[in-house]
Amino acid sequence: QVQLVESGGGLVQAGGSLRLSCAASGSRFRPNAMGWYRQSPGKQRELVARITSGGRTNYADSVRGRFTISRDGAQNTVYLQMNSLKPEDTAVYYCNFLILGKDYWGQGTQVTVSS
Repeated sequence: QVQLVESGGGLVQAGGSLRLSCAASGSRFRPNAMGWYRQSPGKQRELVARITSGGRTNYADSVRGRFTISRDGAQNTVYLQMNSLKPEDTAVYYCNFLILGKDYWGQGTQVTVSS
């Protein structure tokens, strides 16, 4: 059973930084892609950043240039470095691993940016 455990959320002032981590366990296979999504109250879950097994990255327009997605060499852990945070970045952030065509999700971590 694949499990994803997230950490690193919290409360930060606008302009500050946070780093999210998501560690996977229970899979014998490397993920095809790893990503971060977020969801604010009343809104749909949206893609924030994604990295493929080949290292290709893509970002939401709203975070490009401020957020950086990365992973460890074993591709068991994915990170999201968030700089220059804005109040509109406030959301629950979820990590996602795509493994053999199936999506796996973390439990979510709250990020709150105060103005």
